[in-house]
Amino acid sequence: MELFFYLYLCHRKQPKPTNPMAILRFKALEIVSQRKVEEVSLPSPKISDYFGENVFTKDALRSTMSSQNYKRLLRTIDTGDKVDRELADAVAAAMKTWATSKGATHYTHWFQPLTGATAEKHDSFFDLTSDGEAIESFKGSALVQQEPDASSFPSGGIRNTFEARGYSAWDPSSPAFLIENASTKTLCIPTIFVSYTGEALDYKTPLLKSLKLLNDAAVPVCQYFDKEVTKVNTTLGIEQEYFLVDKALYEARPDLVVSGRTLFGHSPAKGQQLEDHYFGSIPGRVHAYMLEFEKEALRLGIPLRTRHNEVAPHQFECAPTFEDANLAVDHNQLLMDIMGRVADRHNLKVLLHEKPFKGVNGSGKHNNWAMSTSTGVNLLSPGKRPKENLQFLTFFINTIMAVHKHADLLRSSIASASNDHRLGANEAPPAIVSVFIGQQLTAILDEFERTSKVPIEKGDNMYLKLGIDRIPEVLRDNTDRNRTSPFAFTGNKFEFRAVGSSANSSSPMTVLNTIVADQLFEFRQSVEELINNKGMKKEIAIIQVLRDYVAASKAIRFEGNGYSKEWEDEAATRGLSNIKSTPLALDVLASKEVKDIFTKHQIFTEVELEARHEILLEEYVKKIQIESRVMGDLAVNHVVPTAIAYQNKLIQNVRGLKEIGLEDAYTDSTIEAIKTMSRHITAIQKNVNEMIEARKVANKIDDPRERAIMYNERIFGFFDTIRYSVDKLELMVDDEDWPLVKYRELLFRH
Repeated sequence: MELFFYLYLCHRKQPKPTNPMAILRFKALEIVSQRKVEEVSLPSPKISDYFGENVFTKDALRSTMSSQNYKRLLRTIDTGDKVDRELADAVAAAMKTWATSKGATHYTHWFQPLTGATAEKHDSFFDLTSDGEAIESFKGSALVQQEPDASSFPSGGIRNTFEARGYSAWDPSSPAFLIENASTKTLCIPTIFVSYTGEALDYKTPLLKSLKLLNDAAVPVCQYFDKEVTKVNTTLGIEQEYFLVDKALYEARPDLVVSGRTLFGHSPAKGQQLEDHYFGSIPGRVHAYMLEFEKEALRLGIPLRTRHNEVAPHQFECAPTFEDANLAVDHNQLLMDIMGRVADRHNLKVLLHEKPFKGVNGSGKHNNWAMSTSTGVNLLSPGKRPKENLQFLTFFINTIMAVHKHADLLRSSIASASNDHRLGANEAPPAIVSVFIGQQLTAILDEFERTSKVPIEKGDNMYLKLGIDRIPEVLRDNTDRNRTSPFAFTGNKFEFRAVGSSANSSSPMTVLNTIVADQLFEFRQSVEELINNKGMKKEIAIIQVLRDYVAASKAIRFEGNGYSKEWEDEAATRGLSNIKSTPLALDVLASKEVKDIFTKHQIFTEVELEARHEILLEEYVKKIQIESRVMGDLAVNHVVPTAIAYQNKLIQNVRGLKEIGLEDAYTDSTIEAIKTMSRHITAIQKNVNEMIEARKVANKIDDPRERAIMYNERIFGFFDTIRYSVDKLELMVDDEDWPLVKYRELLFRH
């Protein structure tokens, strides 16, 4: 491909195309052909030498504040209590000392509003004393709380435009860090973001509440097995898939720039069918880029360990080790920002859209979720003794039961316009929520359920009768990976594979934490009733309740091919939902059951939940609206004129041939091509006009849900029809005249 383009350039002094966008396309290709691999230098051959150097770690805290205040802060973080003014001043002084010693001049509260991105407002450490003397100042009050403008962030009607006040408040459980950008350093302080009246306007606030809730629910259950357990942490490892394209090619595709995905583009002759990109040799420019963004991530304490080529051409993945869930989400949000900024330095663009290219795999963000105790036990990993295996089964079965009861709510947590393109496609889990646990665990649960018909003796033989002692200590290699399952057990954790690559993982993790916590509360209540009211021994009561759960949740378990039509049919007979569009998937947020579970556990108020429902519907509408507009613009103002111009060339060619008496099969086929092009041009113009009119009608609908459904069923319904004709024209128009960078160029030029 490179040689072909080089020879092509050598044989022409000036671009032949006259279409400005076609000229831009070939100029971009010329730029790409001249790219060189950027050199990247690492601070040290050993990652451990620079890991976390830009993080205000516990070591940095210990070295910049008194021992007494250091211990007080650690206790406060551990208990979740509020930080008092004296301690806040001490921490602020320590942060300022550390940050300014590293060259920081500004600080910011770093928060996650409901836009899906992160937000920051920088303030200088610089201040003036009463007598005009310049000093560096950072007080505890500025650390603990700030007042960014809340009027322009999504609020779902909680805040009016003229009501600008909102508050960001420090999250002590997530360490502050330094961001380097444009040769400057800024101290970033992770915070929550709430309205003036106290409603959460961010993703972090409900996540923190759900983490505390899961701890409160899990600890008493753990104490059935180990009285020493005082805390349960939620751990999370977030795999991140992404595409890379050259910056010049990206900027020559208005649809990529505006919507994050290609709205047009015929599949190239070679896509991913040979599967030769997967785990293949990493291209030089990409490898240099990976080295640099990994270096920046590691300096910020993001524990990246894995990098590799993914299945689709120019698709890649990186993955960290497990962390506390709150920190893992912060790190993933920070990582996406780092990836984008570093890509610019390498003349690349990162595409985090779930489906930037039709016909090849899209990108996900697999969330690997587990629970661990203060005693160092992973609750989703069996132990060495039967009693430990019963503890594993308790949390394993309760998690499955929670997913069974709240599958539609879990589906809503990953719903978005961009993820709709991916769910159910050949590389992603379907919109049907199911749980994969593997043949071995399936057999164990089946045996566990069958023993309900057998009287269980008290004493040590109980475990043997249930087969609990036969669970392997390590299941990681005994459980296959089912990439078609949206929620799979993979040895010592559950992998929620349906989360989209651009998503903030707080939403699905908040839901998962909440439903599992609710299930554990119910489980403990049921066990206590059997113990107190029926005099059952604790182990017998636990087993009795778990048996009931295994039987009740059986419908959600599926071991086969989630992509198959047979599974869709079977899922329907099992009573499982298959909600393929975001507007309908979000309906569950308005249900009484969901409102009850969130309000009961104080994760969301009813007002907050309704606001988020409205925000998600509005976001869906806006994204489809933007895509519709750019699609209409490209189709009518660029593709159609190009096609007509080329059509006229063909018409002139036919006339010329007829004038010299060469009316043959070639002329007939050219005339047929002209007619075919006319049909596609007419279809494009007709459907774009109808799409615009439908958009006008939809925009007049006041109800957010009805408007979103209209956009989904009517406006979005035009997309494939318009694209079909545009992609057919791409195959017919002279390559030199085609205005849009083609798939073969986007996916294979680097």
